[in-house]
Amino acid sequence: MPAIRDIAIIAHVDHGKTTLADSLLKQSDTFKDAALQGETILDMNELERERGITILAKNCAVMYNGVKINIVDTPGHADFGGEVERIMNLVDGALLLVDAKEGPMPQTRFVLKKAIEAGHRIIVVINKIDKPDARPDWVLDQTFDLFVALGASDAQTDFPVVYASAKQGKAGLTTDLASMTDIRPLFETIVKEISEPKVEAVGPLQVSVANVSYDNYKGKMGLGRVVRGTFRPGPVMWINREGKQTPSKITSLMTFMGMGKVEVSEAVAGDIVTFGGVADITIGETIADALQPEALVPITIEEPTVKMTFGVNASPFGGQEGQYTTSRNISDRLTRELQNDVALRVETASGEGSFIVSGRGELHLAILIEKMRRDGFELEVSRPQVIFKTIDGQKTEPFEEISIECPEGASGGVIEKMGRRKGEMKDMRVENGIAYLEFVGPTRGLIGYRNEFMMDTRGQGIINTIFIGYQPWLGEIETAPHGSLIAHETGESNTYGMQVAQERGQLFIKPGMKVYEGMVIGQNAKPEDLTVNVCKEKKLSNMRSKGDGVAEGLDTPRSLSLEECLEYLGEDELLEVTPKTLRIRKQYLKEFERKRHG
Repeated sequence: MPAIRDIAIIAHVDHGKTTLADSLLKQSDTFKDAALQGETILDMNELERERGITILAKNCAVMYNGVKINIVDTPGHADFGGEVERIMNLVDGALLLVDAKEGPMPQTRFVLKKAIEAGHRIIVVINKIDKPDARPDWVLDQTFDLFVALGASDAQTDFPVVYASAKQGKAGLTTDLASMTDIRPLFETIVKEISEPKVEAVGPLQVSVANVSYDNYKGKMGLGRVVRGTFRPGPVMWINREGKQTPSKITSLMTFMGMGKVEVSEAVAGDIVTFGGVADITIGETIADALQPEALVPITIEEPTVKMTFGVNASPFGGQEGQYTTSRNISDRLTRELQNDVALRVETASGEGSFIVSGRGELHLAILIEKMRRDGFELEVSRPQVIFKTIDGQKTEPFEEISIECPEGASGGVIEKMGRRKGEMKDMRVENGIAYLEFVGPTRGLIGYRNEFMMDTRGQGIINTIFIGYQPWLGEIETAPHGSLIAHETGESNTYGMQVAQERGQLFIKPGMKVYEGMVIGQNAKPEDLTVNVCKEKKLSNMRSKGDGVAEGLDTPRSLSLEECLEYLGEDELLEVTPKTLRIRKQYLKEFERKRHG
């Protein structure tokens, strides 16, 4: 049986996790392949590369001195926590990657907590020590405090430390960058400190299913770890979450090597495998021996906290830009997403062709909308809302731990707005003109705040949140209502009409754009809705005068991204999403309908 080590890489967003995985891949015995030069090899998904974040957990494997090291790259965002929880069942240890200047951040806590609860051995890697303002000793103290705060055992708090510069592909056991040559010390620490998989090599087969994917040729593929016995293609027993047993046949079995997968005839206990043949397999189930089936404990997944309504695009421009526009198309696409994403829930809503989609946060749902949009779908979505629960007869709501970094001058405004949104301040410190603020507050108060926060801090603020659980409802939150500028008629916007409209507030559209009655074309400077006519044309006269025709300039319109549109949405507004455009509109397009329902 070959020696195996299974590890996860844990880190906050942008602490260099994927870059470190690149260095491990390039300097292992697996690759003598010059074609694999490149950056962020693991972030293969185009959305991940654009946003610079990891969304899906991914596997790769490297050989080092005859030991196979399976590496799982975990997402750092709490919104993709559904991915993280399952990975902890695949591994026996983790690399905790911490920035040598920033120290452990809130989203590191989320994944680290899961790793500590699973009882894993953790190696702390202090990365980016080549930064000019790195402070590794301070970071080490902060990391130790975090382990203690998360309830780590004595053995876990006695963690090994490796210092690294993943970008340069170097690591060492001291902070001296000049003495480092390559990433080898990290490999040696992994082999020495992480135990071999705690599995039984002999006995009836048990394979845990931690993830599923879809292959165009092989159908639905399960990903998991061989917990007991030897896994070979052929007859097996598939046990679902309810314990129902169904005889099945494994048609294809692969293990990971480098960035790819290799077809194998058998896999030993402890190895991470991907297999095909069970058409309806989902996460948390067990593949067991056909004659002596025994189920593993199903994986529990945290509940969603935010919901939105997805529906058919019913705007006057519906069906003009997308390929898939019907409720059946949307339903099929959401069902397909459910197969891969366990943290998502989909229910049929009361309206015609609409669905309530619940997820782990705004970003989680925004990524889903973006994926659908790129696949050629047209849909309408409502403002995100939190999911309330009744626990012991009391109404509760989700709460988040919010950590904010902003220039000291902007901290007063941030504290005031967080207070208005029921955020309770837990800590505040100022270092070198930067204020570090810690709050605990309801998720409801954060919906629609990030955009405002960026304006208040002039783009220099960083806000991170992490879900901490359900707490009693705090009552209504009074935030300043926003007013929208609404198009008066259907037509094409022109400069003359827009000059009059821009005096009322900030526009979202350019001249020459098609608009329809009831579409939101800008934000009013006052907290009330206002109907403006941006299609109004200038009346021509038969007189020619010197001053005529000198156009006043138009301000640059505010361009909104998908997340910014979702943040902007009011209670009575919808977002129309098509492959080409994002349009915000009123739920009721005609003014008399809005008055009737208002």
